[in-house]
Amino acid sequence: MHVIVGAGPVGSATALLLAERGEQVRVITRRGTGPQAPGIELVTADATDAARLAALTTGATALYNCANPAYHRWLTDWPPLAAALLHAAETSGAVLVTMSNLYGYGPVTGPITHDTPLAATHPKLALRVRMWQDALTAHRAGRLRAVEARASDFAGPGSYGVLNEMALSRTAKGGTAYVMGDPDAPHSWTAIDDVARTLVALATDERAWGQAWLVPTPPPVSIRQAAQRANELIGLPTARVRRVPYAVLWAAGLFSTMLKEMRTTHYQFAAPFTMDSSHTEQVFGLKPTPLDDTLAATAASYRDA
Repeated sequence: MHVIVGAGPVGSATALLLAERGEQVRVITRRGTGPQAPGIELVTADATDAARLAALTTGATALYNCANPAYHRWLTDWPPLAAALLHAAETSGAVLVTMSNLYGYGPVTGPITHDTPLAATHPKLALRVRMWQDALTAHRAGRLRAVEARASDFAGPGSYGVLNEMALSRTAKGGTAYVMGDPDAPHSWTAIDDVARTLVALATDERAWGQAWLVPTPPPVSIRQAAQRANELIGLPTARVRRVPYAVLWAAGLFSTMLKEMRTTHYQFAAPFTMDSSHTEQVFGLKPTPLDDTLAATAASYRDA
């Protein structure tokens, strides 16, 4: 049995992939939501309840942390959830497989690789560093087995992120995208399905445990290039992409919680922010979905909505 906490795009994709492979899957959310498919059990529970989560994880092969608290609540919501996940993994013996991101690296001057150190100092970015360090400490002490996957901004139908919400959702309908940062800065975009495949591979391969791995991701392109290519692939005119000055973004944050929080990660879009996942690809034989496939499917989903 595989236990997944969270039923967002990553949790749902992982559950469906496991179910397709004939595995028994238990998806835990506060409201009992999640994908409907044979082999998937949906459970209503508060994953911050350490005892309850441990009970639900009894006998599991792996425990997947696919939760995604609202960004403005990270400092309050992540610590109890992370503690409960560690307790459940230690109690049950399930491998703790954490879905993470690139925030822990902080600003970088080149592509992020398997060997790039975590150097974030902002409290919210450093929180993800502490979560991994806590899990790694427990792993090295023999209390549990832990592994982490790190992806760049998500791409693909149904995923949330800058590419979809600020660009493709508009340009695929013939509208103009207004984006923060430099629309011509190279950026890495990770497909949701590649995230799911990586999580499942890491959960069941002992070579992965005790390390963090970059999810296989295609070569970077700018958000303008991505939007224009997506339109080209679905037969639309060239996409229009406009830059939103930082001052405007900062001012908008006075009225929007989401935009206020984006001030923290603005650096990721103001300059090149890329990753090199070749080490993961070589070790596990995984390959990223071609970006054209992801862009075409995503743009078509918005066009046809």
